[in-house]
Amino acid sequence: MTVFTAQDGALERRAPHELLVVEPWGPHAVRVRARALRNPDDTIAGRSLDGSSVTHADEVGAVAGIDATLPGALDIPPPDSTATATAHADGTARLVNGRITVEADEDGKLRFLHTATGRELLADKRPYTWYPEPRTFAPLGDGAYRIEQSFEAYDGERIHGLGQHLHGRLDQKGLVIDLVQGNTLVSIPFLHSSRGYGLLWNNPAMGRVELGGDTTRWVADEARQLDYWITAGDTPAEIMRAYADVTGHPPLVPEWATGFWQSKLRYRTQDELLAVAREYKQRGLPLATIICDFFHWTHMGDWDFDRTDWPDPEGMVKELEALGVKLAVSVWPTVEPGSVNYTALRDAGLLVGDRHGGLLTFPWPSRGHGADHQPMAYLDSTEPGARRYLWQQLREHYRELGVAAFWLDACEPDLTPELAARAVYAVGPGIQVGNLYGLAQARAVAEGLQQGGDERPFSLVRSAWAGSQRYGAALWSGDIRPTFESLAQQVRAGLNVAMSGIPWWNTDIGGFGGGGDPTDPAYQEVMVRWFQYGTFSPVMRLHGDRQPNWPTFSADMTGGPNEVWSYGQEAYPILSAHLHLRERLRPYLLELAEATHRTGAPVMRPLFFDFPDDEHAWSVDDQFLLGPDVLVAPVTEAGARVRAVYLPAGARWTDTVNGELHEGGTTLEVPAPLERIPVFVREGAAVATAFTGSAG
Repeated sequence: MTVFTAQDGALERRAPHELLVVEPWGPHAVRVRARALRNPDDTIAGRSLDGSSVTHADEVGAVAGIDATLPGALDIPPPDSTATATAHADGTARLVNGRITVEADEDGKLRFLHTATGRELLADKRPYTWYPEPRTFAPLGDGAYRIEQSFEAYDGERIHGLGQHLHGRLDQKGLVIDLVQGNTLVSIPFLHSSRGYGLLWNNPAMGRVELGGDTTRWVADEARQLDYWITAGDTPAEIMRAYADVTGHPPLVPEWATGFWQSKLRYRTQDELLAVAREYKQRGLPLATIICDFFHWTHMGDWDFDRTDWPDPEGMVKELEALGVKLAVSVWPTVEPGSVNYTALRDAGLLVGDRHGGLLTFPWPSRGHGADHQPMAYLDSTEPGARRYLWQQLREHYRELGVAAFWLDACEPDLTPELAARAVYAVGPGIQVGNLYGLAQARAVAEGLQQGGDERPFSLVRSAWAGSQRYGAALWSGDIRPTFESLAQQVRAGLNVAMSGIPWWNTDIGGFGGGGDPTDPAYQEVMVRWFQYGTFSPVMRLHGDRQPNWPTFSADMTGGPNEVWSYGQEAYPILSAHLHLRERLRPYLLELAEATHRTGAPVMRPLFFDFPDDEHAWSVDDQFLLGPDVLVAPVTEAGARVRAVYLPAGARWTDTVNGELHEGGTTLEVPAPLERIPVFVREGAAVATAFTGSAG
């Protein structure tokens, strides 16, 4: 009989074909790792994300046969726990760690229970009646496997998190979620369940999670071992705090980041960018940050200003500072052969390789070449030397001139799925580790800033993975459509990002491409409603490729106007009023930043986060809370001038327009003229003063 052994609060089971380890990982959580065995003494070595090669002889406290060095999100020493583990002679076992209890049967099948109530939170499910384990390892050669983990599914369960997806759902039960990265698609393999648990699939491999009616199945297309973490919590806040404790708490944000950010497709020259900043100042409009976007360089991979169009970046930064405005610059991971950095990066082995041989390349336009696409290579940010090289360039050419922030664009990286699977990184093949590339990019900037004494790293990113929040990653939703339908998708997507552990998130206000004419009354309404929504987003940023903008990728490409005065006489006073409202909300946002730094609580969150005992709050997916005190009901339909608003039970709510107080647990029909969207404040909240005399 194969039996469990228990030691130091952990369980181990070594079967002829599988090694299974269950160990405490935080006060109310466990980590489960398993791998296929080819012989009883099978072990494995690996390489960690910091670049060090290790074997088990180098590991401290590692379980023989489990690779503790594979890249993942659980590389922070877990908080202490007081777990107890017991192995029984009949082959079963039990582990108790705070709120979570694990029961294992003689075949290695696990059940996760709430310790106090004995209620089942989640349980393994055998994928086939004749197959004893819920874990399958299909060998692919070279020590890699296609790995599947099956769990029971439950009627009525609601599942949130899993990153950013444009399926338009908050509850993702019944969906199949691809674990891949792409423009507008962000894979963060952490889910929050209404049953009172959170689960992190601690594997950056490409794959999917199937949230079926009869089975929940996690799949890694190619990996070396199974690794997941599960925690029990009586509230969503407890679950999110436990997740932050093991994957990293977000740093405090810089104060300026809570203000209004201005950008458009591309400010082509220094003069064009400064003219916009001066106009904001002349009009008395608040402006915290302006963005110098892509193609401000000579070649992809130069990471420097082209002095033809940007002749005095240091003087530009000083003028912006005098106007009270910070400068952010776009940073791409692509490197073309003509770049001043290409040869040094290639010769040092700091570019991404290709499983087919040589460097991974993808044709992409190079500044000034019009339709002439150049073969771009990619910086391998999973390699510590590449991260140091990148930061050296960013420090010398931007930071030392006073640039405040970096926009890490296309950091998925922007590849077709076929090419992404062919990538070879320092920490492994792309199909095994590629989902963490965006995290590595954010890490490069955060570590550089911290080494320079900045304890509040903050970067705008288009891709993230589990743990990105600890590097100050502020995710945005990519190149989305400029439509009401797209706006409605963003509301749900942002709430799932919040439940994925990323507290700072935003959209391109007004959408990015595929339309968006500032002179079109129909689009002006889209912009107004989106701007109102953006006022209450964690980061407020106006961006987009407005009409006219042809020819694309030409040297003179700049895009149509996209400033708050660009959208007509009716829209301008509305947008202006909301800019001033955002300014009055900034002290509240800084309070929320302190709270999320301490607890991991998202800034923007679903109603059920603060009102888990209100059953109806779990089904509301078109409203959100900004912190615990501000309830926002976006308008996402053309022509709508009234909308239903649900007020969660457990509090009383003040209408910010007329001051009327309403009991929670009720649904109201609330006026929503073009000038404003419905916003309510929890009774007695100090933030209510921000709405005095405003459009909110």
